[in-house]
Amino acid sequence: MKRKHVTQKMLAVLLSAVMALSMAACGSDGNNSQDSERKDAAAIREENQAAETAAGAEEAAGEEETTASETEETQAAEDSAKRTEYPLTITNYGTDGAELTAVYEKAPERVVAVYQGCVETMLALGLEDRLVATAGLDNEVPDEQKAAFSKTNYLDEFTPSLETVTMLEPDMIFSWSSLFGEKTLGNTSEWEEKGVHTYMNSNTRPKQGDISSPRTLENEFTDLLNIGKIFDVQDGAEAIVNDMKDTIDLVLEKTEGIEEKPTVMVLESWSDSYTNYGASSLGGDMVVKLGGVLANPDASSVGKEDVVAANPDVIFVVYMPYSGDDPEQVKNDKLNYILEDEAFASLEAVKNGRVVPIMLSEMYASATRTKDGIVTFAEGLYPEIDLGLTQE
Repeated sequence: MKRKHVTQKMLAVLLSAVMALSMAACGSDGNNSQDSERKDAAAIREENQAAETAAGAEEAAGEEETTASETEETQAAEDSAKRTEYPLTITNYGTDGAELTAVYEKAPERVVAVYQGCVETMLALGLEDRLVATAGLDNEVPDEQKAAFSKTNYLDEFTPSLETVTMLEPDMIFSWSSLFGEKTLGNTSEWEEKGVHTYMNSNTRPKQGDISSPRTLENEFTDLLNIGKIFDVQDGAEAIVNDMKDTIDLVLEKTEGIEEKPTVMVLESWSDSYTNYGASSLGGDMVVKLGGVLANPDASSVGKEDVVAANPDVIFVVYMPYSGDDPEQVKNDKLNYILEDEAFASLEAVKNGRVVPIMLSEMYASATRTKDGIVTFAEGLYPEIDLGLTQE
């Protein structure tokens, strides 16, 4: 292992010269050439700063006055916490889509987390001190995570290069499958051979030949629980997952008397064509788990005539505002593909006001945002029922 560490350091020295040249060529906007449409990193750092308020200052001052009873409660919680026993074996996936087994001798200490869900998972579990770098935010992190995010090293590159990641000398890379490819960071197995663990969001698992793996709620649960085990924060991960499962159970309990469950299409509009999130997608799986019926479960894309023929009770319209976008404008533009098209004027969903927006980040590799997706789908499916759900 020591020889590998020295080799990495030597490589880092060589790569630093390459990076210096490439950064000079990229200009000063903070983006690499592949991400020219993204807002620059400095702006992302700025919009993810925690707001300074008088109440916040008082709260920070009050943290120093922890009472004896609070200390006892903290100790009791620590005593009851599940503990990870190392070495820990975790099964995830490799660049080829096959299962990849990794053995963790201890919790990683230098993690590179890339893309929204992976960064937010680490922050939600209180693991910001384990992050050597973060990257790839499309949206602001939740307000309650901004103070923790501000402590992290957010990279200038939206998708960090092999050179950048190598110089960071991580012991784990946590991201989506798209980061582990020929044009990005290379093969997962090569990192594992160098002593660097990789973990990809399971719902981004690559195809194995022509076979795609279903994207499911259970995969999101598994990822959260696995990260909890890897970093010895199992209780925190289980609390997040149990909250999601309890929300689903509550919805099913309150809607069990509905004999005819609503038919649904989850569509992302692209002019005259539409991505259809069917049974093999995470969004489709959410709908089904909440009791909805997918009107066209097997198609990955549909045309106008398919939507008209299906005539679903509810249409969920997928939208995604990126950093720097006006969220309301992006949302309304996507909704109007359906609402302002005369071909859809006779649809039950349009006539009954049941065309509902949902953010892509709530239903694709959604991680800790999965709860938001569950709530959005549930309230869109059953608007006539007081489900008692709240979007936090």
